[in-house]
Amino acid sequence: QARLVESGGGLVQPGGSLKLSCSASGFNFRAASGTWARQAPGKELEWVARISSEGRRTDYRDSVKGRFKVSRDNANNMLYLQMNSLNSDDTAVYYCGVQIGTAQARGQGTQVTVSS
Repeated sequence: QARLVESGGGLVQPGGSLKLSCSASGFNFRAASGTWARQAPGKELEWVARISSEGRRTDYRDSVKGRFKVSRDNANNMLYLQMNSLNSDDTAVYYCGVQIGTAQARGQGTQVTVSS
């Protein structure tokens, strides 16, 4: 059974940085594309970044381009999201996700709060 566990969230001041980690188990991680999504209070879940299974291709929503970087370590079944120049609009619960074909899984989320 696929299991994803996010970590690394917390409280950070505007302009600060955080790196989120996602530990994967229970499936062939190397075969899965990876995604990060977030949900702010009162708003819908939105996609943030994605990375191909081999890590060569990445894509970002416009609002985080140039500030966030998604990466993965297939040897250790890890997915990462480096977040820089954070602002209040980035406050949300962040979820990592994977997809193989039509099968998807998502973690329980980690809270990121950007506030002074």
